Amino acid sequence: MTKIITIITLFICSLLSAQTQFEQGMGKAFGLWKEGKNTEASALFERIAAAEKTSYLPNYYVALINTTSAFSEKDKTKLNLMLTKAQDALDIELIKDQNNAELYALQALIYTAWVVADPMTNGMKYSAKVMEAYAKGKAIDPNNPRIVFGEADYQIGGAKWSGVDTKPLCAQVDKAVELFATFKPETPFSPKWGLERALEVQKNCKK
Repeated sequence: MTKIITIITLFICSLLSAQTQFEQGMGKAFGLWKEGKNTEASALFERIAAAEKTSYLPNYYVALINTTSAFSEKDKTKLNLMLTKAQDALDIELIKDQNNAELYALQALIYTAWVVADPMTNGMKYSAKVMEAYAKGKAIDPNNPRIVFGEADYQIGGAKWSGVDTKPLCAQVDKAVELFATFKPETPFSPKWGLERALEVQKNCKK
């Protein structure tokens, strides 16, 4: 009996230790990202993803860091590498789980980054894929603020070429801002980004 209790205790301790290591690693990676050390943060999230197979979050943040960095990258070679790394990391998680709206919101953002990088070449290629990704995310969670806002924001961005009426889209932005206010992340590390950008677009809608 004592032996069984010892084994159980060791097992629980190992679980707590692993959880602590995961949390410490994630915290450190977020710290690096906050300091603007994107490459280092991405590399650390990659190492965490290699060790922690059950959480989608490390690979999610590898993809998010590289995607957001790509929006301001002017060097085409570097941009291609960033978005390829982002897609590879996201694909790992999409293969495991096709029922996570956050993954589709990020997929749409990756496609958007390709469009923004070269609208003339990539607009026709990726625009439908952007909307398809948002549609998949919306089918899973219609009240995910990143899905609601991202879809509206993308269409507002293309309105000057498509001639689409932006009033209904701006109403969706208003809805997204409300959803951000009530959204509760599942864990301390779960996605919660997007509100600042939504408020900025909302402000522009009212001009």
